[in-house]
Amino acid sequence: MSGQLLLAFLIGFFTLLFVWAFRILPSEGWQILATIPMRKEDGVWRGVNLTFYGFFNATACVFSATLLLFLATSINVPVPMSLLLIGLVLVVCVPASRVLAGLVEGKRYTFTVAGASLIGFLILPFAIYTNNYLFASKTGSVVEFVPFLAAAAIALAFGESLGRLACISFGCCYGRSLDECHSSLRRLFRKHHFVFAGETKKVAYEANLAGLPVIPIQAVTAVVSALAGLAGTWLFLDGHWTAALLTAVIGTQGWRIVSEFLRADFRGGGRLSAYQLMALTLICFSLLVVLLLPESAVARPEVSSGINALRDLRLVLSLETTWLVIFLYFGRSMVTSARLSFHVERNRT
Repeated sequence: MSGQLLLAFLIGFFTLLFVWAFRILPSEGWQILATIPMRKEDGVWRGVNLTFYGFFNATACVFSATLLLFLATSINVPVPMSLLLIGLVLVVCVPASRVLAGLVEGKRYTFTVAGASLIGFLILPFAIYTNNYLFASKTGSVVEFVPFLAAAAIALAFGESLGRLACISFGCCYGRSLDECHSSLRRLFRKHHFVFAGETKKVAYEANLAGLPVIPIQAVTAVVSALAGLAGTWLFLDGHWTAALLTAVIGTQGWRIVSEFLRADFRGGGRLSAYQLMALTLICFSLLVVLLLPESAVARPEVSSGINALRDLRLVLSLETTWLVIFLYFGRSMVTSARLSFHVERNRT
């Protein structure tokens, strides 16, 4: 598969996905994926809800990890090295997404992609350095900083894009009500807005905006992030590591700074939210990295090498296991519960 075919596939995949998701996910039936009965109380079962929020977040994480493996392998980074770095980032960032959101918003059961992204990018250069120090002499391979960070930034952009589908499903990270917006924004989103349904969606129980047109900020963010990822991928496949890194980072984090002004959910106090400051920090950190580290003399990526690496059954199984663990972490709803009853259909016995 050539780079052009890869880009065409990604464009087609995300286009079809967005057309479907933006129409369907705001509806009431796309929040709870399944309910598991846990215990019986007064003749009624209490259940735990598994959500599409967890499904899309797990899918976003594994898609990002798979893409990062593909891009890293295409520039001759050994799969074990990539897995070690990815595993370290996930182990730190997944719990950090809850801890940082709790510190900012004062809520225990919430998550932040902005915080996880910042922590991940801050630790990744040090992880690369440690990896090279410990294993380069044994393996004969060195992970180049800027190309690997560029691959990580691209993976982050696509992960951010897919992750916003989780927000649409749950009704979180919602936009401002059109009735409260400037006339220019009302005209812009007059035909293209979200109307969420369901009293268990966050936009309903937190802001009483169910049934009202709101800015589809999650959809816009998904599209902008996908475009940043596509542009970064195109530059990466052409060997422009610095440009790929900055395009992906500035595209996603720059939009995060802007998009916060169009959101209605609580983002902490201050004129600039903590998440906007995190995004600005990540942009500055990326600029500092490319200023301090020279452009790497790495050969242009070999797409076929990346594809061949993903055919390993052990790698596929490890990615599937990762998906399941992340799904159970993000998907077990802490803010909703269920009451279930069961009966026999006598006319079918």
